[in-house]
Amino acid sequence: MHGLFDQIRTYFQQGGFVMWPLLVGAALMWYGLGYRVFALRRGVRMPVRLLVERYLEGWDRPPEGVLDAAAQRAAQVAREGRRPLRRQLDDALADLHDEMSRFRTLVRAIVTVAPLTGLLGTVAGMIETFDSLGDMSLYSQSGGIAGGISQALFTTQMGLVVAVPGLFIGRILSRKQQSLEMEIARIKDLICARFAEAGP
Repeated sequence: MHGLFDQIRTYFQQGGFVMWPLLVGAALMWYGLGYRVFALRRGVRMPVRLLVERYLEGWDRPPEGVLDAAAQRAAQVAREGRRPLRRQLDDALADLHDEMSRFRTLVRAIVTVAPLTGLLGTVAGMIETFDSLGDMSLYSQSGGIAGGISQALFTTQMGLVVAVPGLFIGRILSRKQQSLEMEIARIKDLICARFAEAGP
């Protein structure tokens, strides 16, 4: 364990000042992704039409996901007879859309900024490497110029390590969010059709 901490400290020393922003950005990104995975749970595995019918009939099962909550709220609004129904449904389900979108912008921003931050560290490292050629101090380190350049490129590697998983997982979650939003829109349509109100 002590050797692991020594290795991590060595990596941070090699990376320079940009390593801490990359570490904080990675922590925030993975927190946001974890939150979105939890927030984008679908719920009970059944067709949307059947789910709506169950809740209209008074099904008292607690919601397990986004669609369960949407169907439950929509059925409650419909039973209360509030009008106009479409607008009332939009208001009742608006916070579900906000919940599904939470941290989406943060994840995208970190995925975009992390490689640029790594590149900044590389540029700073390259400048320091070539400055050291003036007094030949770089040759006192193992690897010479090649060693200094490899250390400078380390931050670019770290920036990509942070960004690439976030890019792929973020896209998967965005597609899942779009699918859930389409199903929520279908829940609204089913409720309005059931109560003979298709307009706003």
